Amino acid sequence: MEEGRYWLKETLPFSMMLALECTNVGLNTIFKAATNKGMSHYVFIFYSYGLAAIVLLPSPLLYRKAGLPQLTFSIAAKLFLLGSIGCTAVMLGYKGINDSNPTLASAMSNLIPAFTFI
Repeated sequence: MEEGRYWLKETLPFSMMLALECTNVGLNTIFKAATNKGMSHYVFIFYSYGLAAIVLLPSPLLYRKAGLPQLTFSIAAKLFLLGSIGCTAVMLGYKGINDSNPTLASAMSNLIPAFTFI
């Protein structure tokens, strides 16, 4: 029983972080290869967001929580603002990868948390 708790508390977060970083590097590399073949970075972002929507939209149906607050206009406006800022940041990041290389983009993505607290 104790091993299961150790797995959930210690090993699983580290494993997920490692998988996320590997996915990020792979996505940057795939993006660079696709844009070198002539694909627009706007089309790549559209496909990425579409795939993410297909994967993530069923999750609220699977993991329903009772007691969630109602979706008010204020919450919807904040979600829209966060989505717009995130989409703009992704577009600018991919434009930077288009002008440089995916190794630099992967290194810069690891520095973003440090820039947040400066």
